[in-house]
Amino acid sequence: MEDLARRVAAQDQWYHTLELAPGVVTPGWYDLRALPAQLPLPARLDGLRCLDVGTFDGFWAFELERRGASEVMAVDLLDPLGWDWPAGSAPDTVEAIGQRKRGGAGFELAAAALGSAVRREERSVYDLDPAQIGTFDLVYVGSLLLHLRDPVRAIERVRAVCAGSALFVDAIDLPLTRLAPGTPLAGLDGRGRPWWWLPNQAGLRRMIEAGGFALAQAPRQVRMAPGAGQPRGRLRPAVLRTRVQRRALVAARRGEPHAALLARPA
Repeated sequence: MEDLARRVAAQDQWYHTLELAPGVVTPGWYDLRALPAQLPLPARLDGLRCLDVGTFDGFWAFELERRGASEVMAVDLLDPLGWDWPAGSAPDTVEAIGQRKRGGAGFELAAAALGSAVRREERSVYDLDPAQIGTFDLVYVGSLLLHLRDPVRAIERVRAVCAGSALFVDAIDLPLTRLAPGTPLAGLDGRGRPWWWLPNQAGLRRMIEAGGFALAQAPRQVRMAPGAGQPRGRLRPAVLRTRVQRRALVAARRGEPHAALLARPA
């Protein structure tokens, strides 16, 4: 147990908060442990083949496995040079953000500690191919679309391997959702880092529909709660000058606004 705690502490940064053993909890950037109960996920997944797209430290893959899935596959793109970087991104930024994954060491450590049978494969969402990996009864896609230059093409590839349902949980612009609840809109970043589209809820729904899915039920709004590894910003006038800074401050204190949409191939 002490050795596991030391290995957890030695990891530079954890994206997910994971309880790997009694008293051994990773200091994740996000703490999603209360979130599964808020999502339209079946309590049991016995006999189902499931896919976690953009797994990072593996929180959702391990959750699908815990719910009894007969097989869970997790995919992620570990090499930061393969991510959707805007033109002109600084090499030191690429290196700094890429270090967060460190070759997927967090996933490997967590899987070993949990005795998990989840199979992870390095693969881009753009390269999901049923001829290579088969099809899945349930596909989970979380906090990924905002990092993609072409989210609709990614959704099309998810559809190609989805034989049942897909659960998309992604970031939304909450003020824009309230301002224009029925109009698909999105803000575009694309400045020096792989953060691209931030849609309102209607925009996220339209992306999913444009990718070949039909919603199975009404969207749900949830928040990605900050974890122990995420610094809490101090409330200072300088932090409130721009909309991006205000949003980051609120997210660090209350969690990132997301919408959860359960969909099936149209």
